Amino acid sequence: MASLDLSSFRAAVQDPAAVSTRAIDRHAHAHDASHFLLIPQAVVTAKSAADVGGLLRASAAQGVPLTFRSGGTSLSGQAVTDGVLVDVRRNFRDIEVLDDGARVRVQPGVTVRALNARLARYGRKFGPDPASEAACTIGGVVANNSSGMNCGTVDNTYRTLESLTVVLPSGTVMNTGAPDAEQRLLAVEPDLYQGLALLAERVRNNPDSVQRIRQQFSMKNTMGYGLNSLLDFRNPVDILAHLIIGSEGTLGFVAEAVFRTIPRLQHAAAGLLVFPDLEAANAALPALVDTGAATIELMDALSLKVGQTLKGTPAVVHDIAVRDHAALLVEYSAGSAGQLEELQVGGSEILTGLGLSAPAQFTADARERGQLWQLRKGLYASVAGARPQGTTALLEDIVVPVPVLGRTCRGLIGLFEKYGYSNSVIFGHAKDGNVHFMLTDGFASTSELDRYSAFTEDMVDLVLAEGGSLKAEHGTGRVMAPFVRRQYGDELYDVMRTIKHLFDPTGVLNPGVVMEEDPTAHLRHIKTAPAVAEEVDRCVSCGYCEPVCPSKDITLTPRQRIVTLRAIESARLAGDMALVKELERDYGYESVDTCAVDGMCQTACPVDINTGSLVKRLRRNDAGKLANGAWNAAAKHWEGVSRGAALALTVVDKLPAAVITPPNKAARAVLGADTVPLYSPELPGGGSARKRPIPAGHVDAVYFPACVNTMFGPAGVSPQSPGQGVQYSFEQLSARVGLTLWVPQGIDGLCCGTPWSSKGMADGQETMRAKTLAALRQATRDGELPIVCDASSCTEGLRHAVESEVPAEDQLPLRIVDAVDFAAERILPRLPEYEKLGSLALHPTCSSTRMGLNDALSVVAGAVADRVDIPENWGCCAFAGDRGMLHPELTASATARQATDVADTHAAAHASCNRTCELGMTRATGSQYRHVLELLEELSR
Repeated sequence: MASLDLSSFRAAVQDPAAVSTRAIDRHAHAHDASHFLLIPQAVVTAKSAADVGGLLRASAAQGVPLTFRSGGTSLSGQAVTDGVLVDVRRNFRDIEVLDDGARVRVQPGVTVRALNARLARYGRKFGPDPASEAACTIGGVVANNSSGMNCGTVDNTYRTLESLTVVLPSGTVMNTGAPDAEQRLLAVEPDLYQGLALLAERVRNNPDSVQRIRQQFSMKNTMGYGLNSLLDFRNPVDILAHLIIGSEGTLGFVAEAVFRTIPRLQHAAAGLLVFPDLEAANAALPALVDTGAATIELMDALSLKVGQTLKGTPAVVHDIAVRDHAALLVEYSAGSAGQLEELQVGGSEILTGLGLSAPAQFTADARERGQLWQLRKGLYASVAGARPQGTTALLEDIVVPVPVLGRTCRGLIGLFEKYGYSNSVIFGHAKDGNVHFMLTDGFASTSELDRYSAFTEDMVDLVLAEGGSLKAEHGTGRVMAPFVRRQYGDELYDVMRTIKHLFDPTGVLNPGVVMEEDPTAHLRHIKTAPAVAEEVDRCVSCGYCEPVCPSKDITLTPRQRIVTLRAIESARLAGDMALVKELERDYGYESVDTCAVDGMCQTACPVDINTGSLVKRLRRNDAGKLANGAWNAAAKHWEGVSRGAALALTVVDKLPAAVITPPNKAARAVLGADTVPLYSPELPGGGSARKRPIPAGHVDAVYFPACVNTMFGPAGVSPQSPGQGVQYSFEQLSARVGLTLWVPQGIDGLCCGTPWSSKGMADGQETMRAKTLAALRQATRDGELPIVCDASSCTEGLRHAVESEVPAEDQLPLRIVDAVDFAAERILPRLPEYEKLGSLALHPTCSSTRMGLNDALSVVAGAVADRVDIPENWGCCAFAGDRGMLHPELTASATARQATDVADTHAAAHASCNRTCELGMTRATGSQYRHVLELLEELSR
């Protein structure tokens, strides 16, 4: 490989600092969801198509490979490189809805979920529906010609594309939708224009080529280049646009694309049909397809056995003695309840003739449908998460004609047995003849690689003998590039080579992907996963966690925190202590200091990893005796500490910022930014004490006001009218409907324990836990009364504290309820009528999301305002207690896009359900955020 001249790459982009060669950046970005690992020489965060054009020219001039990366969810190795890696995830996130939702213009950094969220208000959705929709981006969807469970070959990327703007390897930017696109392509890229025209003529004049292309692309097929474009289109500019689809970043960079959208069908019913074997399930497919089933998902016998171990598995699976059984998850979708009922009736009428092994029925109940889909989607997580330590999970997909699907699956099972791959479940999209399977192994030793090589050869022979394709959805990548010639034959393979040369004559764009002459290339660069921490060792690097991570646009994501830790361990095992030192030098800030430990990553993780738990342990390991002792002392004297903090904020609030800022910054410089919070003018003065008199008579609930409301005073109704805070509001609301609350004795010295937990101060955490649980036991009469908390993060903290308690045999477990839940259930129904606000901007919190509180939060917000807006780019604000004061740059990054959305709502009021989150959003938007119960109390007076 040519040596890298950084100066030309830095000169090629608007911001030279966007080009990084730091070890932590190179190793953090080296991993995608595939089983391949290459370490880039440099990572560039591109900001515009002009940046990309400059990078392509610099790459071609130096002969240095260049690869684009967006979501990094690809499974075949098409987003890794040992050259220059260009990150287009952080930017390129614009969406423009056209023609009232019938069309949409979108950039490559937008996730499919975000795009569908924008289109939902128009009753439309994006055609492709990949299972990774929460994390995969439009860039990868275009690059891989993504499809999914529903769209098949009708509504996939290729079929729904209208036009795209592509940056060619020469640096030329082409908008294929422009009126003069044909003439411009001929003028600026004459060799490409004429070459595509000649290739199309060559293919059309060869009957064997036409027949093979039509047969191959009658199925889902992402193997090689999309040669069907040479038959489907006449104009070179249209051929170009559709060749880009599925080209996996080897022909150019898509800066934006315009797609036709499809209707969003909001009514659905699903049922799980269990058959005696795969052949019986396969035989039922034509009849089920004829009933109009939108989705038909296959699960083999091993999938059902794994499914029986999953929580919430439906009885139809849990109760069966699985032998050779197979199941089809069938779902119908419709635009109205009436249409859905017709489809259900049609589906139900054929069930008796299918020879099922267990009774089946279709249900439209959301909870029951959720259980069925959890069974299907939980397979990958269950097997991948349980793999032996240090092994890699390899997820593959193939497609065959539907009539031979059952036979092919039998053949695959035979290969698993032949080569000793246990726990290799088969599942997938039966309606399309497309199934996925997983192999877990070390893929490191000679014997492991020989076994994998022999298995792959037999699998290739099996699939091609059935007239199938070696890749249906996941792209050719590196894993199947050596087999493209075998699937298409010499003539069409030469057509593909010509296409590559026409677009990329220097061959620097993602080499080794789609086409590869080395027959053993798929056996090289397979990554290993050394054990680093029990909390995260089961990570499969899928990247699902990244879109919900508040630090994703400033430092590292959860996936990157984990893979960088693995890189440190791999370097240590290899004796490369220089690399260990370089990575560890930056790991503290990039990974530990700027993690909000909000746990949102766990909500998206298919193997249930909370990277925040790892970070908390790392902080705990780094905490010295002095800090631990100080925080333990604080736990013992929390009333004085919290009241002292409140007093300090009250004093500071009365002083000019010019007096506070210089000594504050000096203290941070001396003691460290992760130790001393940074003062900012929007911070309020301190709050008041929490203690209340003991009520007389009947008590309905124990009330645990959060200490955060003592430290930080309430938001004002207006600059001239200070508010009274959530404790006052919740007490007033409860009294208004005849509910009596009891605040525990000694409340001002109690806390949920979250500050100690998040900072890793174990001694203080245990001290506070013991104090708080003892007080709650007494106040609740040993668990008889519920405990209500008024800050969502503190509610979650109390729940964690309670989970660690082992009640005695005669004790009831303590029950923790958030004030929002309590209000929705016990206060709202009893309030008198009142006039609501016109609109409200609502900020759910990470804790309200993790606890499943958002439905109740929406109910309460709906009682406050006629229109409730949750920003499209909503996410954790990353204020995280004091994290937003220690590292304000983290909160600024996390809230930037959300703040723009909030401004566009022009809401009459702004609300959340946690005081520090309210502070973070107030800082981000300039609008005063208050607890939603404060607004409810004022309106219902």
